[in-house]
Amino acid sequence: MAGTSMISIQQNIILETIRGTDLGEWKVLILDGGSRKLIDGVVGEDDILALNVTNMEQIEEKRPMNKEMDAVYLLSPLPHVLDCLMADLERGRYRRTFLIWTSLLPLDLQNRLDRSAMAKQQIVYASVLNVDYYPRESHLITFRDPWSFPTLFHPACNHLVRQHMEELAQKIVSICASLGEYPTIRYYNPRKPSHEASILCSHLARFVQAQLDQHAKYNTDFPPVSSRPRGVLIIADRSLDLFAPLLHEFTYQAMVHDLLPLTEGDKVYYKPAASQAGKAEKDKDQEIGEKDSIWVKFRHLHMKDLLDELVKDFNAFKAQNPQFADSENPATINSIKDMLAGLPKFQQGKEAYSLHLSMTQDAMNVFQERRLADIASVEQSLATGLDEDYKKPKNLADQVIRLLDDDAIEFPDRLRLIIQYSLYRDGLLPTDIQKLLAHARLPAQDSEVIYNLELLGAHVNRPLKDSRPAANYQFGKREAQAPSSNESGLSRFEPALKVVLEDHCRGALDETTFPFTKPHLDAAEGLMGQEHISQASLRSAKPTWARTRPSTTEPRQRIMVFMAGGATYSESRACYEVSQSLNKDVYLASTHMLTPSLYLRQVGDLSVDRRRLDLPADRPKPRAPDHLFEKEMPAPPPPASSSKPQAPVESMQQMRMNDHGAHQKPINGVHQHQSSQSQSASSAGGRLVKDRDKEGEKKKKKHNFFSSKK
Repeated sequence: MAGTSMISIQQNIILETIRGTDLGEWKVLILDGGSRKLIDGVVGEDDILALNVTNMEQIEEKRPMNKEMDAVYLLSPLPHVLDCLMADLERGRYRRTFLIWTSLLPLDLQNRLDRSAMAKQQIVYASVLNVDYYPRESHLITFRDPWSFPTLFHPACNHLVRQHMEELAQKIVSICASLGEYPTIRYYNPRKPSHEASILCSHLARFVQAQLDQHAKYNTDFPPVSSRPRGVLIIADRSLDLFAPLLHEFTYQAMVHDLLPLTEGDKVYYKPAASQAGKAEKDKDQEIGEKDSIWVKFRHLHMKDLLDELVKDFNAFKAQNPQFADSENPATINSIKDMLAGLPKFQQGKEAYSLHLSMTQDAMNVFQERRLADIASVEQSLATGLDEDYKKPKNLADQVIRLLDDDAIEFPDRLRLIIQYSLYRDGLLPTDIQKLLAHARLPAQDSEVIYNLELLGAHVNRPLKDSRPAANYQFGKREAQAPSSNESGLSRFEPALKVVLEDHCRGALDETTFPFTKPHLDAAEGLMGQEHISQASLRSAKPTWARTRPSTTEPRQRIMVFMAGGATYSESRACYEVSQSLNKDVYLASTHMLTPSLYLRQVGDLSVDRRRLDLPADRPKPRAPDHLFEKEMPAPPPPASSSKPQAPVESMQQMRMNDHGAHQKPINGVHQHQSSQSQSASSAGGRLVKDRDKEGEKKKKKHNFFSSKK
């Protein structure tokens, strides 16, 4: 899609900062475990080595002394990482230090570094990158923090929430700083909330606003002057839309993450079934990501159209590579040369199409086996409050019970159906919940998942005599209309986030439900869609005059959305669609990405003992390895030499044994004076006949050299 990719932005920031330390000399790049993952996600090792970097080392691991080499430290601002850095500085492991933090160092750690005399002597450059986030796609960013969900919503984690919000705020500010945006901020304020976490967004928004203001105060070049309309940041949490993580979504990306056994970690992999894959692919995990052009092109396409589009695209691919098509014409030298030249690219493309055809077929097989068409038809009515004709649905209870009694429906799908029916009814009698669980033959502990939704603002229990009005479909409901000819009846539901974004772009987003953090300053801009407010006016106070409509050639306004507690792939798709339809750049950021199975597991965990959650806050704090503080043993003295001359081979063996001593030259680069020294030592050791006086003098100097190291 059009717009600036967050992957490219972060990549450029990292490479340009390392390039800025280049004084024409070779250097070592030092990373920690966290910054290593961050670098690996967006920057290739070859790109870094091209910047006069000899090699990359990890600060927690054992490394040789290298006093003749400069070091660039790219580190996470954590206490144990600072301990590792201080150990290096105290030992003088490298000649000079260029220090780069991935985000702002906490004040107590900064004060400790400032008090160090060794740091003042060795650190010649220091900067903060503000890149502490993980771009997953061009417009999708995660913090890789699934533990955020229990931290924010588990009742036993209340005392952790403030610190966690400050950490989230710093990461959100890092995204804004990378984009060069000083946005207005709006946050989700639920109507008539019933859950304790209803104030989550308002507090987080104020933390973000405070840190943004502080960043602008100490960085006079932020935001950069630009003709781009001022951006907006919308902060919401998982309670905004409780249906989106539960519904079966039938666009390609959401469907495969829901139905197929993907391996998800720092990257996403899929292993095709043996029956679908070729011999080379059946035992191979294949990566799915931004480098896969087929995935990027089709991931938001509905499955009903995907197979036809894949076949059409593959035929076009074959047409572009006619040298590989079956032909009766005899091969010529030129045709063979053409085939060999295009073979790697063709093989890569062939494997990619094979992967996606396999994934598509596997997903459709699951769709048929689990009778998802029948389930989805009921789910759409529950989530929208309208049937396929956009009228009030009838006999939904009977349809739900019929599916719960069907042996072909899998148990997780039954639980999802019960939860959606409870949300549709805005609560059920406790006896009705038990009856539905009995129909579904689900264990009693699954009721915990249903009741725990109250911690996210759902009404689960409904008294027998309840005067509450029917559920208000604040988001996601469409007005009654004739069904569109190109719209699937199984995809009528729109995530609440899409409605919020469309309302904001029209200037119609309710200011009560989504207030501003600075209403006296930002409300007028926000209600007018902010089309006429540029970034330049924030610093220069020179207003740009309103235009009747934005030009397609002008920079597009950026809308950043942060979803606390996890975002869904349907919400990611909605952001891309709004970007395309309304000429905006919409970026979705979240703590982590949710699949239905992960969501059910995390909601169920909200009632378990906190000690079973294995939260990072409850784990032992990481410590710097002991070997960083151990004194290096001096090298042993050389054996006494006899008057009998040594053979050249024996002398060279002795040199190799001594290479492990701390006095030897660094392994990462050889300066001119070191090179000449090693050459003279080598030639001296290779002589068969030596002058006794010179030998004695050289031996004396060598002994003095070792003794100086003790």
